[in-house]
Amino acid sequence: MKVKDLKVFIVGNPPPSWGGRYFIFVKLTTDNGITGIGECYCDTFGPKAMTAMIEDTFYRYVEGMDPFHLESMWRKVYGSGFSMRPDISLMGVLSGLEIALWDIKGKAVGKPVYELLGGRVHEKLRSYTYIYPDMSKGQDATIFWNAEQSAERAAYYVERGFTGIKFDPAAPYSAFDPRQPSLESIELCVKFCKLIREAVGTKADLLFGTHGQFTASGAIRFAKKIEPYDPLWFEEPTPPDKPEEMALVARGTSIPIATGERLTTKYEFGRVLENRAASILQMALGRVGGLMEAKKIAGMAETFYAQIAPHLYAGPVEGAANIHFAASLPNFLILESIEEWSGFHANLLKKPILWQDGYVIPPTEPGLGIELNEEVAEAHPYTGTNLHLEMTNRPLRKEE
Repeated sequence: MKVKDLKVFIVGNPPPSWGGRYFIFVKLTTDNGITGIGECYCDTFGPKAMTAMIEDTFYRYVEGMDPFHLESMWRKVYGSGFSMRPDISLMGVLSGLEIALWDIKGKAVGKPVYELLGGRVHEKLRSYTYIYPDMSKGQDATIFWNAEQSAERAAYYVERGFTGIKFDPAAPYSAFDPRQPSLESIELCVKFCKLIREAVGTKADLLFGTHGQFTASGAIRFAKKIEPYDPLWFEEPTPPDKPEEMALVARGTSIPIATGERLTTKYEFGRVLENRAASILQMALGRVGGLMEAKKIAGMAETFYAQIAPHLYAGPVEGAANIHFAASLPNFLILESIEEWSGFHANLLKKPILWQDGYVIPPTEPGLGIELNEEVAEAHPYTGTNLHLEMTNRPLRKEE
């Protein structure tokens, strides 16, 4: 069995666009007709450039390979162009292709991917969601900075079964970060924590998100103010490029530090662990280097008693990969969902991901256990030039 063909889907995510502006899916086909689907998660280049990079990598390293020879393929791609170091764009490309190869492997042997990753450890996976607006009630994105509406919505999610609620009112974030938080921002975030804690009590963990916008000293000041509400984590309080600074925050607060959505490969996560910068790792499967690399990182994390909470702000294929990965982990903590996996995420799959009472149920079908609805994918092409996610490109004022 050899890999024969590649097809790339750049799928526009219609409003409200939770999960990003577009999704990048790759479909691989073998010479005996087995197909595998993967997802690349890369924000650094637009879709035209990403398509070219995916095609170039496929024709150099994947076309004609045995789908079971992942270790060899991974090292060849990692060393591409005499690099041999973490490259966030290259690893985004590699991740999607590697996930598709796991889908092929599972189908070839008639087993779900988690059975090939060591076997299923968890029958169901605890999940959390961001607080998103209730569009049926006329709410919009302003809810992200409205503490009263967010607390009401948090209570609704808890009624649905969620035991983890995530919010990040400390925005905006800028290409010119890190900076000190403003007093106005701290005050708003304390209000969020207070009202949401009052709304959910001890029925749900509070997951406090930031996006690396603070200096270490600023993050410690910030953390001290929200500590009384006992969040499960304080996410990415400093930029991802220097875990030594994040380690200062970890030592300066009682709140567990979580990080990893912008990191790639075992080498970057190794620095986080060695510096004790975080005790919760949030790798994005479509960026980190694929399922095998994520599994290696999870094994490293076990030796530091660190737990895994896979990140998801992408499409349902990365979501499916997260499920198989998480199901195989002894140190799994919680899985990110985009609400209940409904809406466009469900429409893109012929059989939606199963969510019940706050938990995701791993599939039993071979491979990733999903099938992309190609008609829906092709009916929603992304034709813009924006990146999947973008940040403010100016220095922010004190009051912001």
